[in-house]
Amino acid sequence: MTYILKKSLLSALVALVLFSLMVGVRTEAGSDGQLTYWTRFDEVAALVAAVFGGSIVIELLRQWLGPTGAEKLVPPAVHRGMSFIGRYLAPALLIFTLLVPVIFYNQRYILDLAILVLTYVMLGWGLNVVVGLAGLLDLGYVAFYAVGAYSYGLLATNFGWSFWICLPLAGILAAFWGVLLGFPVLRLRGDYLAIVTLAFGEIIRLVIINWQSLTGGPNGVSGIPRPTFFGIPLDNSDDGLAAKLGIEYSATHRIVFLFYLILALALLTNWVTIRLRRLPIGRAWEALREDEVACRALGINTTTTKLTAFATGAMFGGFAGAFFATRQGFISPESFTFQESALVLAIVVLGGMGSQLGVALAALAMIGGFELFRSLETYRMLVFGMAMVLIMIWRPRGLVGHRAPTVYLTKAQAISSDLVKEGHG
Repeated sequence: MTYILKKSLLSALVALVLFSLMVGVRTEAGSDGQLTYWTRFDEVAALVAAVFGGSIVIELLRQWLGPTGAEKLVPPAVHRGMSFIGRYLAPALLIFTLLVPVIFYNQRYILDLAILVLTYVMLGWGLNVVVGLAGLLDLGYVAFYAVGAYSYGLLATNFGWSFWICLPLAGILAAFWGVLLGFPVLRLRGDYLAIVTLAFGEIIRLVIINWQSLTGGPNGVSGIPRPTFFGIPLDNSDDGLAAKLGIEYSATHRIVFLFYLILALALLTNWVTIRLRRLPIGRAWEALREDEVACRALGINTTTTKLTAFATGAMFGGFAGAFFATRQGFISPESFTFQESALVLAIVVLGGMGSQLGVALAALAMIGGFELFRSLETYRMLVFGMAMVLIMIWRPRGLVGHRAPTVYLTKAQAISSDLVKEGHG
């Protein structure tokens, strides 16, 4: 009990220091231009007390349940039910996603939020190739997102090319930059790799800001054309899709088309990733993730393995960036900051590195969670951070932890005695 009290008091002390700065003292500029402040120490005391009590409860539960107590408390029927839900959860989510435009056709806010969630699902699946499968910590993934967006924006505005031509070009250019990033970090791992990828993301952002003759600098690129339905515009003109189909025009048609477009791109990313995992290159990624030294000992070319991982993940990021550009119609450097990389990486880690379903659920929870707690204003980020900490405590491998290799031995293999020094198999 003394250990529990000491740990709880330490947690409460840390909470007191943090909450005193974030919650206890609030400042704003007054009407006369001078800085005014007020205190909320009663709320700080309530938060510190909650942290102290919560720490005691958590430590008591840990000692009570133990490492295997939780498994004993879960009956076999619940295990079977969870496995049944896990088997049919992905198809159910896919069917619901397909019906979202039908169910929420007249709710523009829901459709826009769904498009945003699917965009981050695609980004998460792309980064999952690099982080979850190959085990390469990438903190500059937003760079490929920006390359794809600016590639599409510049090609579409300067040359008048359609979305369907610029989309593969944006992915190819992003993959090219992924290979360029891969070469300098071939001998790096861990924290050093993370620092270099972080620097790469900042370099791309600074180049976009300062190369004003090409990228427009801080002003960005505007007037990006909207996508068409294979050459048929989604507008109110006589050549529009509504006029050709003989239906009444609605601005929601374009939103629904964008929804199914990003859904198709996300499903393509998921399908390609699953197929690659079953190929030799996917198994090489998993071997690299588990142990690079053993990977080299097996004769796997780690140079090619790392470059293909970076290029594949960057290509999907470029696709997502091209969609972002055509959806917004305007892009600027403010949309491609480190915060975006951190958010996508958090989605991958919380969802479970290597798990496609977990990444999708984490994107839904994180992006939807921001909107759900928007009404809390000041406490929104605080509640969100506490939820992330709890998830990492109780599910350290993510919501759907899945790092099992695609190829493994199901039963022990007998070895001939001639190949064993001891003389027996």
